[in-house]
Amino acid sequence: MKLKDKRIAILATDGFEQSELFEPLEALKNEGATVDIVSNKEREITAWNKTDWGKSINVDTTVDSAHVLNYDALVLPGGLMNPDILRIHTVAVNFVKAFFERHKPVAAICHAPWLLINADVIDGRKVTSYKSIKKDVINAGGLWEDKEVVVDNGLVTSRNPDDLPAFCSKIIEEVLEGKHEGQHA
Repeated sequence: MKLKDKRIAILATDGFEQSELFEPLEALKNEGATVDIVSNKEREITAWNKTDWGKSINVDTTVDSAHVLNYDALVLPGGLMNPDILRIHTVAVNFVKAFFERHKPVAAICHAPWLLINADVIDGRKVTSYKSIKKDVINAGGLWEDKEVVVDNGLVTSRNPDDLPAFCSKIIEEVLEGKHEGQHA
């Protein structure tokens, strides 16, 4: 129960990659963390599970009502639709940016670095992502690496669902380390 006093936000909307939300959620809860599903929608959101709609999950709070000061870290699941919808939602992008401004850990997998790009927080940082958005990451100033997990001062990124074990372990490690004084916005 390493994270029993920690509260973590998972920001997602319809179309999140099912495993990329549920596996980190389970790993964080297993370590005792309180985890809130934060969304641009109320009530519930539905996963995309490889080739079709998957499981739904209840939303704990909307991003309009969520505040960075209530959380120790942020997790951004991927999928194609989820980050593409959220990256044009101004409040969601500002929510992401606020974690960087307060030097709190952020974890993004798959296509979720699109949100980091729109929040203007990856310039000069080591990151990875799903291979199809590699050029987007590089064009935004990210230092793209082809590794299962890349950590840069509290920013944890991974490529795809195959990387989830390493991704979840690094999230827990970064939350335990807490604030990252060297982290820049």
